Amino acid sequence: MAEKPASDGVLQSALINYLVAQARTVESSVNRALWALLERDQRMASEVFLIEPRINEMEITIDEHAIRLLRRGDLSDPDVRMIVASLKINNDLERVGDLAVNLCERTISLASLGDVQPPAELEPMTAAVRAMVSKCLGALIFQNVDLAAQVLESDDVVDAYRDRVFEALLAGMAADASQAAPNLQFLLASRNLERMADHATNIAEDVLFWVRGLDVRHGRMPNPVMEQPKTVAAARS
Repeated sequence: MAEKPASDGVLQSALINYLVAQARTVESSVNRALWALLERDQRMASEVFLIEPRINEMEITIDEHAIRLLRRGDLSDPDVRMIVASLKINNDLERVGDLAVNLCERTISLASLGDVQPPAELEPMTAAVRAMVSKCLGALIFQNVDLAAQVLESDDVVDAYRDRVFEALLAGMAADASQAAPNLQFLLASRNLERMADHATNIAEDVLFWVRGLDVRHGRMPNPVMEQPKTVAAARS
């Protein structure tokens, strides 16, 4: 007897489960990378390198599963939004994983330079990025539009930290040429942190598109988003 094809509902649930698993793996990688950067911890950085292949493999699995769903056709508008958002979020998650690796490369370079002094704003910038990543992944996992909106509001905070870090590092290099090598690594790290925040913003935007059908890219978020129920379950109750 031929095996009965899986129902659309089962396939959609599997896609969401894959995406949630990817989100949790990426968050683990990011947390390790941020800790490694602040502490110049090479052992922790090496753990991030080991996680990256798992993230890459899961990216392919999610894409294949989403395409399989699209090929079945006869999808409702919410189903199409879920699949399209999943494909976009999957790409952003993989890029966040890559940026975690980049941070760890900076960590290893900094560790080889001995006792170097990070810019004062690096730690609060790191904390802000960690919060954005955590909230955007929470928005994804729980389909929570309130968390997604909070992420969008936080992007300017990270940009402000980036500017202050950049100015401090340039001033340090101008005052003491011997600081050029470590400060360059910190500059690259701050750029990676900013890009993480950008991808977190992308994920939050895609969650709002998935759950509410709203295109909030480029600052187009309407106020009613804040007033919507927090979860899909709440919206259906």
